[in-house]
Parts: sequence; structure tokens; C-alpha cells
Amino acid sequence: MKSTAGNERFKALLVEREDEHTSVHIRHLTEQQLPEGDVLVGVSHSSLNYKDGLAVTGRGKIVARYPHVPGVDFAGTVLDSASDRFTPGEEVLLTGWGVGERHWGGFSQRARVKSDWLVPMPAGLDSKQAMTIGSAGLTAMLCVMTLEDAGIKPGSGPVVVTGAAGGVGSVAVMLLSELGYEVAAVTGRASTHGFLRELGATQLLSREEMSLPPRPLESQRWAGAIDVVGGVMLARVLAETKYGGAVAATGLAGDATLTTSVMPFILRNVSLRGVESVTPPRSLREVAWSRLSATLPQTGYRRISRIISLEEVEAASRSILAGEIRGRVLVDPNL
Repeated sequence: MKSTAGNERFKALLVEREDEHTSVHIRHLTEQQLPEGDVLVGVSHSSLNYKDGLAVTGRGKIVARYPHVPGVDFAGTVLDSASDRFTPGEEVLLTGWGVGERHWGGFSQRARVKSDWLVPMPAGLDSKQAMTIGSAGLTAMLCVMTLEDAGIKPGSGPVVVTGAAGGVGSVAVMLLSELGYEVAAVTGRASTHGFLRELGATQLLSREEMSLPPRPLESQRWAGAIDVVGGVMLARVLAETKYGGAVAATGLAGDATLTTSVMPFILRNVSLRGVESVTPPRSLREVAWSRLSATLPQTGYRRISRIISLEEVEAASRSILAGEIRGRVLVDPNL
């Protein structure tokens, strides 16, 4: 198939910085302005993640160089390829690898990246569904697989998910429920209770309750946990985990520090397992994406997502940093 790449101008969200002031603009760029890479992709959809919120607003020192195009994940069609792994017309997706941080990302109608970072679109998914899952959903699936590897089965007992109304948390709740687990969801917003029950949560816990500093050991409640918060909440989850249980830790939305004791580990045989989704091996990513495609119900994509344009990204970025967004927000650069 012939390359469909050309030199026409395309639209992108560009974050620029002068002195200490960051500004956001919708610019028209050419392919010559894109960073190096061996595959050019026409972006169909991206999604808004917490890291994108930091990049767009200039917070957190997440961007390496300016000007910059954020968007830590995207899906679309190969337009041109110097790699023998991909040909023009092939549907692909990308998550992680510093894209949207050190390398220009998916808030653009075009993206040029390294072929090693791309994954073929899994059977049964289109670009919109893939970005409803996105980095957040991939992280959630890797957390579920980590609990499975630790021997946590649906009959083991309830699994608690912190930050349950967010991107990782909402997909984790839905995945666990679909796989037959009893799911407890922690949220700081009573307005999300109905949403979380629709996703499959059978128990709802308040952020305030789970943020109380724990004793070294609390009553045993959880067979497993997926934590995106860190800090005191993670310490409480560990103190409440049952004998032989496991906790998958993948975020620090609350605090990057962890003050706890060794008692859950040496008296209850609890394991704390870190999960990262930025640079997992290709084989692991492909397994996780295959399982996501097979597990998530079609109705779930509509429940947890909405679509915005590039022009709406700046306002949505402030909302995600303020904890005001539930589920997943897709970005369509072609709107």
C-alpha cells in the first residue's frame, strides 16, 4: 500500500513557555516540524490523563522541552513507515514511553514516533474504544494481572479500589466486576456513587474514612487492592488487607510518601506490588490489550467516556487536576 503522508498542514495543541509563563495555543504545523521517528500516524483519538493535565497547565515540570504537544496516548492509522513492523493503512495505538512528556504526543492530527512504541490495534477494538481504555485502562489491566499473579481469585474475598471514579480506578472497578470479583470502591465524591455501582462496585467507601491514619494492623477486610492514591490511604489499605493478600500500587494522586509498619508484611504475609505502564515489554502490553478487548463490555465504553476537541483540552486539564472528572475523557483532534 502506498504511503498517504504528505506535507499538508495539520492542527495540534502546542504548549509554549516564555520565562515562567506557560500558554496553550491551537497551531497549524507541517510534518517537517514533528520530532524524529520511523512511523507517521494520523491520529484519530487521544485521551486526557493526569499527566496531560500537568503538561497543559505547566505544572509538575513534566515537559522536557518547549514548545510541546502533550497527549500521553493516541490511536490512529499509519500514514508512512520506515519500519518493517508497520505498513500504511494499519491501525495502531500507543501508550507510555515518555510520549506527551519528553516526546510530542497525541493532541495533534499527526504524530511521528518510534515503531517500538506502537502496538497493532487489538482485534475487536477501534480507535475510540482503545482510547477510552488508554493508558489508564492499560494500567488497570496490569494491576488486575498483578493481583492474579499473586493468587487473588474472585473467591478470595473483596478487592478495594482507591480513587475509583478516576481513569484507572473506574476501569479497574469494571474489569474486576466483569471477572467476578466483589469490588469495594473508594471515592471522595458522593455524586459518583451511582456511576460506580453501574460499573460493578457493591460497596462504597468514603475518602475520609480511608484517609484516617491506621494502626499498624486493622481488622482484615480486603483480599486485594488496587491503589492509585498512595500516602495514608495506602497505609490503611495495607493495614486492612487479609492474610496472604496483595496490594497493587500504581499512583500517588494523594501523596508519594508511605509511612507504615512491617507488621502487615511479616504477620499477615501481605505483599505490596508496584505496577507501571510506561515501559512494559511489548509481549506484556499485547497480552494486556488482548485481555482488555476480551473483558470490557461494550456498554462500558459509553458509561465511562466523553469526547472533547483540542479547543476544550485546556479547561478539561484544569478540571482533571482538581479531581472534577469522572471516568475517561477522549480527545478528538479532528473535531
